[in-house]
Amino acid sequence: MAKVLVVTSGKGGVGKTTTSAALGAALAQLGQNVVVVDFDVGLRNLDLIMGAERRVVYDLVNVVQGDAKLAQALIRDKRVESLSLLPASQTRDKDALTPEGVERVVGELREKFDWIVCDSPAGIERGATLAMRHADIAVVVTNPEVSSVRDSDRIIGLLDSKTARAEAGDKIEKHLLLTRYDAGRAARGEMLKVDDVLEILAIPLLGIIPDSEEVLRASNLGCPVTLHNPASAPARAYADAARRLMGETIEIVVPIERKGLMSRLFGRSVA
Repeated sequence: MAKVLVVTSGKGGVGKTTTSAALGAALAQLGQNVVVVDFDVGLRNLDLIMGAERRVVYDLVNVVQGDAKLAQALIRDKRVESLSLLPASQTRDKDALTPEGVERVVGELREKFDWIVCDSPAGIERGATLAMRHADIAVVVTNPEVSSVRDSDRIIGLLDSKTARAEAGDKIEKHLLLTRYDAGRAARGEMLKVDDVLEILAIPLLGIIPDSEEVLRASNLGCPVTLHNPASAPARAYADAARRLMGETIEIVVPIERKGLMSRLFGRSVA
């Protein structure tokens, strides 16, 4: 049965679009038929990260408003056959999306794909609520910073009240993905530790994505990090997160600060 997964957060710039592309690609590599849908109307970026910006002809708004058929707007990835993209419009605003139209498109996608990954815009506006409306699973993306965590707490409240599942008296499955985690900074008290974030948000941890230039490098090349450099630390973390979404039990290892030899030698306290 098809699953609708929304990648969401309260704060912008935490890595939602990167996460949507990376998880979508990782699920496709696991043999799943996946479509990644860009709900960030007006600020279209998912097609850039997936390297499909020059292939966009029709978009989500065209399909919602009936100006194009779904098959005309879907873009199949050239690297992974079972991965597709439904891009957002860059020239319209979020009011162009209607609840009825989104419901119809999601229904059509459910018939074609195993996973529908919805890349939500930041905040609690119309685009974000429509992106999460029909979700079965939510991945709440947050950085280990107080403002990001606080905004994510607000999003969790919306997931429990504004989704179709919530209104039907059912609970949406929620997971936390901690991005841009730097063990050294956490150890020095410059960002929240993993346990601190979990205590505040109180939802299961899906994975920890270490802070790495590899993510930015892959995005600039138009390739999800899980495809660009599968051996890198963030790619492995995203791949493990995808496997957990598939139901596998994989231990989450919290990154620790790695000190050099000189630091270990001279950083010890004297007895």
